[in-house]
Amino acid sequence: MKINFLLIALCIHLYAGGYSSTISPINANIKNRMVKGNSWKPNCPVKLKDLRYLQMSYIDFSGNSKTGEMIVHKNVADDVVQIFKTLYVNKYPIRKMNLISHYHGNDYRSIEADNTSAFNCRAVTGNKNKWSKHAYGKAIDINPIENPYISKRGNCSHKKSKPYLTPKRVYHKNATITQRAVLLKKAEAVKAFKKFGWRWGGDWKHIKDYQHFDKK
Repeated sequence: MKINFLLIALCIHLYAGGYSSTISPINANIKNRMVKGNSWKPNCPVKLKDLRYLQMSYIDFSGNSKTGEMIVHKNVADDVVQIFKTLYVNKYPIRKMNLISHYHGNDYRSIEADNTSAFNCRAVTGNKNKWSKHAYGKAIDINPIENPYISKRGNCSHKKSKPYLTPKRVYHKNATITQRAVLLKKAEAVKAFKKFGWRWGGDWKHIKDYQHFDKK
């Protein structure tokens, strides 16, 4: 009986204006997907009990309401469902929202699919000796094709991101749904993350990681 009450306490449901979300512990089924999908291993810097499985509404690129899934650290789970509620209310479009295990933990494949995701037990790009914020479940990448990682030299590894490199990242008054996915400094989506104390990679000086948000 105590276990049942604990599970109920850990599962939160929000519903407002068509938006809904749930926060749940990592159960056996999700753990199996993470292990088989190469996104979590026993040597990861965060334990499964400290992660949460989220299901959240989002508006896709066709303007339809969909339900996506994401895994984050328990300490930021409440932040995330509230932030994505704001994105939903403001009709910020998201291409898709799958667990990184759907792409066998391969960040490149997830980006190529323009997938919005969070937890992935991997090292920092370019530094195999340091865990990424994603490995702690405290970082989220949103619409990575439209919001690419750009190196100091201005290069990007994904051909589909070329129309969205820095010189072309401008506000469109009559934006298409794809253009509205582009994250700019004054975008409501960026403001929503910053309101909860998250950093944005678009503010970084030497490189730009427009898709990336993280929390210390």
